[in-house]
Amino acid sequence: MASSAPALSALLKRSTITDHDEVIKACNSALKTSPNDTEAQHIRVIALIKSDRYDDALRQLDEGGEKLKSRAPLEHAYVLYKLGRQKEAGQIAKSTTQSRGARHLEAQAYYRLENFAEASRLYEELVKEKAQFETEGYDLKINRGATDAQLEWSRDGELVKKKKATREDLEAFETAYNAACGCIARGELSQAEILLKRARDLCQASDEFTQEEKDAELLPIAVQQIYVYKILGKTAQADELSKGLELAKISDLSTRQIAQVNKLASHSKSPQYSPYLTQRILESLPELSETDKFFNFQGALKESNDSSMELEIFKYKGVIKQTTKTLKDQPSPTTSSRTATRSIANAAAHAQSQLGKLGLKSILPLLERRPHDVGLIVTIVHLYVLTKNHGSAILVLESFLNKLDTSDNEANQDVRYAPGLVAILVSLYATEGRKSHIRTELARAASYWRRKSKYPPHLLRTAGVALLDSGSSADLKLAGELFSTLLKRDPKDRTATAGYVAAHATTEMDKTAEMSQQLTPINKLTAGIDAAALEAAGFPRSTAAPSTTAMSKKRAAESDATKPIKKRVRKSRLAKDLDASKQPDPERWLPLRDRSTYRPKGKKGKQKAAGPTQGGVSDKGSEGLNMTAPDAVAKPTSQVLGGPASKPKKKKGKK
Repeated sequence: MASSAPALSALLKRSTITDHDEVIKACNSALKTSPNDTEAQHIRVIALIKSDRYDDALRQLDEGGEKLKSRAPLEHAYVLYKLGRQKEAGQIAKSTTQSRGARHLEAQAYYRLENFAEASRLYEELVKEKAQFETEGYDLKINRGATDAQLEWSRDGELVKKKKATREDLEAFETAYNAACGCIARGELSQAEILLKRARDLCQASDEFTQEEKDAELLPIAVQQIYVYKILGKTAQADELSKGLELAKISDLSTRQIAQVNKLASHSKSPQYSPYLTQRILESLPELSETDKFFNFQGALKESNDSSMELEIFKYKGVIKQTTKTLKDQPSPTTSSRTATRSIANAAAHAQSQLGKLGLKSILPLLERRPHDVGLIVTIVHLYVLTKNHGSAILVLESFLNKLDTSDNEANQDVRYAPGLVAILVSLYATEGRKSHIRTELARAASYWRRKSKYPPHLLRTAGVALLDSGSSADLKLAGELFSTLLKRDPKDRTATAGYVAAHATTEMDKTAEMSQQLTPINKLTAGIDAAALEAAGFPRSTAAPSTTAMSKKRAAESDATKPIKKRVRKSRLAKDLDASKQPDPERWLPLRDRSTYRPKGKKGKQKAAGPTQGGVSDKGSEGLNMTAPDAVAKPTSQVLGGPASKPKKKKGKK
């Protein structure tokens, strides 16, 4: 006799079966008797999740309807997350009762959606609360470290509170590895090398994993080590490590492709390197699944590599076609690095990888069709700099920024004062020695970003330091406001403290008395300096002549020390009858008949020499001119003097 559905549900609830397949079979038997048994459906979903059968679990949730989904929202969100539908998973997890499990899942969904700031905020809240189980704190450390590294890669490093690895990070290989990734993103490669070695040693010495699991964990560490060694120039270590790297054993397809690309790039300078073979290997790489795809910065680098390879094998038309299509779908202007990379590849394809004036000749017409393309403008500026034409580079960039100044769109204003573009313009001004322009540009950019909730602190810091060099009271006031904004963000910022004190030192000394105590005393800074010895030694003077800018056309006055030394003429180029004691004839370079010593030979020659030249004055003096008339003008005759007389032509007669 078959049991009732409630009895089967109770039996499953009390069951201690560890084989998930057996649980699924029991649930299937119960659901045949009572298809609408929500509890049996719920248990079946959990068993399918534990068996990694996420498609079947989602199918069961859909069959159970809203009743089952409302009963198991966390399971529903987790299944969607594992199937690559992170956005839906995050929304469902956020709409639940906000249990710790749901918040963990929501943070992980934000991480995969590359909303690292929100993921970091959730992990920060979870760390402050009491953990529900022993290993939760360990998992939170790992996830926070990974999130901090991604914040650095996404250029949001100001949100990372911990910049240096602590003792806790060196206790486990996962935390050491995440700290190393953060160092790589910041460019601290020497520190990353040490942390990666520590992570490798900890993984090899761990007793919690089997040898097979250790090998799987060591592969990503080795991939990062090879990259760091290559960048640091330690080619021997990188080659030795790459020899024992078996790419086929890397479980993550995205990590495997990164390792493959890095391996190909490391062989690009070898004599056996072939760009055509490399391109063929890259094209044969399999497509990534939705659950194992590149992050945005990784995808941008991969796309840049692909475009570079196509340019190297002269596929210019293919690059133009592909990039033009994608650029049409992108908003303009934008500071997206991925869009800028596509613009640069498009410009390089149009110029057929030519630099200098030839490249500019091909790229400049594109500016008329895409006047707001940031990547194209930066490429043109770079080519002008390569040709040392800084004036034209400044003109192009200023023209683009002036157009954005007139826009009322806030997004366009963000592009106008983008730190990267401001840095390029300031660097060009510095090359030309335009100090006032530098202060003006930095002050405008800092004033704009200071009103924003999220601002680039390095830009405000640089602007404040530049304004301190000005003697204007308005500039000092603005510098003080900028440093005050930085101190609100980080009261321990020593640069901002020193800048704030310097900005108010001449006007409000009482206001900075307490803050100046936080700075290093002057006597401590000058403790190792012997002022008397420096004064006795004197001041070194540079013997180099002052450099002139490219715009200057004046030539410096020549002193006796800088007069050019006369070149010694070789004997083979001297005349045979040259007398060194006599001065050479100054008219020796003129034709013979144009020299003052020329005397023609023969009767006709003497008459020609005595006759007037064309347009000359007649020998008859003033006979033909009215010298008494005040406004008399000598009129040239129509006949050419000194030439043969014209004779009338004879009529041609019949023979």
